[in-house]
Amino acid sequence: MNLIKDINQLLPKIPGMKWGAITNLPPTRSIANEFNRMLPHDKKWHEILNAKDSVWVDGHRIQRKTMESMT
Repeated sequence: MNLIKDINQLLPKIPGMKWGAITNLPPTRSIANEFNRMLPHDKKWHEILNAKDSVWVDGHRIQRKTMESMT
């Protein structure tokens, strides 16, 4: 028996929704803009955990890097 359900089976579909997010911190406008660039516009809900140096999206870690650290 599978007790874990996909978040998209539990949360409602909202008309006109590009994507949805369940986060561990309240998003600021800049974080919401970052999510808008990062998440696909697939009308699905995503689980996002913000950490100091990374973001976990649907169980996958995305390392945050500054422009200075990449040069």
